Amino acid sequence: METRKVQVTGGSTYTVSLPKTWATDNGISAGSVIEFYPEENSLLLAPQTDETTVEGTLDVSDLKGAELTRTVVTMYVNGFDVITLETPNVDAAQRRTIREATQQLVGLEISEETSEWVSLQDLLDSSQLSIHNAITRMRLVSLAMLADAIEALCAGDPDLAADVIERDDDVDRLWYMTSRVFRGALRNPNAATDIGLSRETCYDYHTSARQLERVADHATKIAELVTDLEDVSDEVAEALVSLHGSVENILETAMDALLADDDALRMANDVMNSIDEIDEHIQTVDNLLRNRDSERAQRLRLVVDSLSRSADYGGNIAETAMQKAAPQP
Repeated sequence: METRKVQVTGGSTYTVSLPKTWATDNGISAGSVIEFYPEENSLLLAPQTDETTVEGTLDVSDLKGAELTRTVVTMYVNGFDVITLETPNVDAAQRRTIREATQQLVGLEISEETSEWVSLQDLLDSSQLSIHNAITRMRLVSLAMLADAIEALCAGDPDLAADVIERDDDVDRLWYMTSRVFRGALRNPNAATDIGLSRETCYDYHTSARQLERVADHATKIAELVTDLEDVSDEVAEALVSLHGSVENILETAMDALLADDDALRMANDVMNSIDEIDEHIQTVDNLLRNRDSERAQRLRLVVDSLSRSADYGGNIAETAMQKAAPQP
């Protein structure tokens, strides 16, 4: 760490010198323009740049299927505005995979393609992406998915279950977009200024969005079990609905605490206390399954496990809300 003494010039202007090594590494010389970003009691500075589009190129010759999909998602999340995927010969399977991956990502479109490369471009400005709106939407969709998955299971409704599974793509799209905005705010102070949130708040939202994405995954797991669990008995269905009600209350209260300006600590503590009561619901369901067919009981225990884990994710959100609401050092 280097230190500099603040000087006064002209009787009213404070000045401080820049470390020469940092200035050289960042191409700063006499006449260069530096941008300043106030953030509470800190002041971030960065060289002014004319670059408005971040471009990235990657050789994907040996990538297919899931590996190629993950590559496209990773480049998008890492903040590239233009992504060029190169290979000596883009085959039909690669084009299909790239197209499907692009459809999973907010704002990304195929702009150009030849026999040797495919170019993707993000058409949305980061300042147009609201991480607050994204996490609010994730809350609505993931909790609705969980409720519908339990309803589909208890009613034996495969059509509703299929709808739950399809909605998981919507949550994933919001999750990737949230990750992109968060990483941009970490890397570029200007991005944090554009979205109007501190980097700490971006971190809290990103962490909580991850928990909601996992809730949606468990809703999908429950929905996938519907066709294997026909005719769930009334008493088991009632116990599962009761357990889900407690889990839903935990998740709703945790998100209320995260987004609240006041009373967040009380709500977060209510969540933590409620999680301890979940074990009673789990024990009730477990007692009902004890004398049932072992294979069927095992599948139902997977449902209970998904609900239990969803409650834990609510607890994680509540912990984040407590940290967000607590006095700052």
